[in-house]
Amino acid sequence: MTTTRVLVAYGTTNGSTAQIAEAVAGVLRGRGLAADVAPARSVTSVAPYDAVVLGGALYAGRWHKDARRFARRHGRELSPRPLWLFSSGPLDATASERDIPPVPGVRKALVRLDAREHITFGGRLEEGAKGMVARMILRSGKGGDFRDFGAIEAWAGRVADELEAAP
Repeated sequence: MTTTRVLVAYGTTNGSTAQIAEAVAGVLRGRGLAADVAPARSVTSVAPYDAVVLGGALYAGRWHKDARRFARRHGRELSPRPLWLFSSGPLDATASERDIPPVPGVRKALVRLDAREHITFGGRLEEGAKGMVARMILRSGKGGDFRDFGAIEAWAGRVADELEAAP
């Protein structure tokens, strides 16, 4: 019996999405799967993996460029593998209150790569964030941490369920 290997790749600027990716991988590992976490830009091949989870932060209605590039660069390798996508970004409670449809770039990857699912989690923006827009948002008082790790872990559990059910 071989252990299912899962790559959890992410695109992030300030580290919030990386922490979500680590939480997802932690749940997968807890379920007996071998899960590696890596910045999307550093992944050279997905060939060693049986499944992939790809996440990206949302900035001004766009998925993080590293997540978009990963989806394009590894498209051929991704399409025969189970693939799940997630976004992080709303700086309010909306992601915990309702399903947020994927932004256009994510929708395109979802369809093109035949991903199993996409989900949006709340984001985090706190003092010290990089970028002029981020600093403006913080000055306006709209920052904070809106991630719901209970929801993130529940979703990762559903991913594990699907992988365990696969023949």
